[in-house]
Amino acid sequence: MMRARVWLLTLLLIATTAVSASAGMRLEDICRIKGQEENSLHGLGIVVGLKGTGDGGDFAPMIRSLAMAMQLMGNPIGQGELKNARNCAIVTVSATIPAEGARQGDSLDCKVSSIGSAKSLAGGRLFTAPLQGPNPASDRVYAFAEGAIMIDDPVNPMNGTIKNGCRLEEDFFNVFSKGDKITLVIDKNLTGFQVAQEIVFSIQDQLRFQLGAEFGQDYQFVRAINQGNVEVMIPPQYRDDPVDWIAQVLAVEIRDAPVDARVVINAKTGAIAVDGDVEIGAALVTVQGIAVQTGANVLPSPFAAVGPKTAKLDDLIKALNAVRIPPAEIIEIIRVLERSGNLKGRVIFE
Repeated sequence: MMRARVWLLTLLLIATTAVSASAGMRLEDICRIKGQEENSLHGLGIVVGLKGTGDGGDFAPMIRSLAMAMQLMGNPIGQGELKNARNCAIVTVSATIPAEGARQGDSLDCKVSSIGSAKSLAGGRLFTAPLQGPNPASDRVYAFAEGAIMIDDPVNPMNGTIKNGCRLEEDFFNVFSKGDKITLVIDKNLTGFQVAQEIVFSIQDQLRFQLGAEFGQDYQFVRAINQGNVEVMIPPQYRDDPVDWIAQVLAVEIRDAPVDARVVINAKTGAIAVDGDVEIGAALVTVQGIAVQTGANVLPSPFAAVGPKTAKLDDLIKALNAVRIPPAEIIEIIRVLERSGNLKGRVIFE
C-alpha cells in the first residue's frame, strides 16, 4: 500500500519580547473611524454574446429571465423559442462601495459569476442589470451594471470582472459622528486593552489643550469602550466642522503601539510582500500534503535561549521557498494562519 508523502516543516525561531512601534506612528495607521465601512450592492443579470458556452435551453431560470427582458424591451417572445439560446447565461452581479463613500454618477468595478450551466463567460457582455443594496427586503435600485467581461482566472472562466461597469444612481455618504462623538476602531490584528489605553493617553496628552479652560483638567473627553474601540468627544468649537477635529485625532502620534505589520498578496501572480515584523503563533497547518508547524516550543532545541520564542512569517516563507513549495500553497498557508488567528499582522489581497 502506498503511503501519502507528507512534508513536515518545523519552524522554531528565537526572538525577544513583542516589539513596539518607534515614535512617529499615527492613529491613522492603526485605526479607522466607525461608520467608514464598505457597502455591497448585488443583483442578477444576463450575459450575452457567448460563443455557445452559455446556459442553453435546459436551464429554465435563464430562459425565463431572457424572455422577461425581451418583453420589457417591447419584443415579447415565448420561452420555447429560446430553447437554443446557448449564447446567454444568467449571472450574479456585485459591486463594493468603498469605505469613504461615493457619489451619484461614479463608476466602480463589478464582479459577475455564473449560477447556471454555462461553461465560460469569456467574450460575453453583461446586459444592463439593476443592483440593490444589502437589505433583501428592499427593492430600491442603487446602481446599474453593464459592460464587457474580463476573465480573472482562465482556469475558472465562470467568474469575471467588468472594469468601471457599475454606475451609481445614488450618493453614498457614510456617517462618521453620532451624538457629538466619534469612535475609533482599532485594526483587528492590533486590538488589546493596553493598545486601547495607550491611544486614550496619547489623545489626552496631545489634544487636551483644545478643550478650553471651562472643561477642566479632569474632563474625560476620550475613553476606551473595550479593547477594540475608543470613543472621542467632539469639542463645541469643532461641531460645525468635525472633519478638522477628526484630522487632528488621526494625526496623534502613538509611542507604544504595536507594529502595524502587514502582508500584501497578489494571488494571481503569486507575489507576497511582507512589510514589517509579522509574527505567527503556535500552529500546525496542513495544506495539499504539506504540514507546517510553527510557534514557540514546537521541538526541544539545544540552542534555546532565555526569553520568548516567536515565529516570523518572513522566515517561514523563506523556509517554504527553500523546499520548493509552490506560491499558491504558501498563500493558502498564510490564509489558514490568518483565519485561525495565528497571524499577527494585516493581510491585504490585491
